[in-house]
Amino acid sequence: MVRKLDPAKHQARRQHIVNAAAELFAVKGFDRTTTAEICKAAGISAGNLFHYFSNKRAIFLAVLEEDEERAEGLARARTSDDPWAALLEVVDLLAAPAAEPSAPRLVMEAMVQAHHDPELSARLSRDNDEEHAVIAALIAEAAADGQIDPGLKPDDTASWVLALIASLYTSAATDPAFAPTEQLPTLKLILHRFLRADSPSAGNMPRLGVERIGPTTRQREDAPAEPMTPAARPQR
Repeated sequence: MVRKLDPAKHQARRQHIVNAAAELFAVKGFDRTTTAEICKAAGISAGNLFHYFSNKRAIFLAVLEEDEERAEGLARARTSDDPWAALLEVVDLLAAPAAEPSAPRLVMEAMVQAHHDPELSARLSRDNDEEHAVIAALIAEAAADGQIDPGLKPDDTASWVLALIASLYTSAATDPAFAPTEQLPTLKLILHRFLRADSPSAGNMPRLGVERIGPTTRQREDAPAEPMTPAARPQR
């Protein structure tokens, strides 16, 4: 009699393999990671591994599968009544994984592999296009509502917002001293001052906490440690 497959156990085991492989891919890269190493890290045999995945590439693609929280967050942003608050929430949503130890290096590895993997390249492009479309729409809506500078071009501005978010990942992947969580408030402060520069509500922007002394600046003793943002962010 054929044993019944337990979907929950199958998915849990599959995710266990993905998690083990992700650490290896982040440290060694895709090309230098072997299936034998993945089996050892996951505590399974080669035969058992191929019961869940056809090959190493399938495991790598599974590591990069779309995050449900990301999809839900982008969907919420599309229907928000407050485009500026929704934009800040999207920034938090897309930046949050940069604080995870292996995520920045996995993102870098995915970019490397995409150069010679058309399927992966197409997947990354789709994700980027979706994020760009949501951010550009929020920028256009915020400008129409008088929340940000109406002179900014939504598509171009969305590209710069995504570039700033991407810098959290590239910096974390290449500089051990770079802490994305500590740098995120500065990134959002840059967005505040860039996007809201000429808007009617520009006076409500957070202050950086510096005062000018000739050509130099210094931290004010009464300045807050981090700029505050007006929106509640989804927690990972």
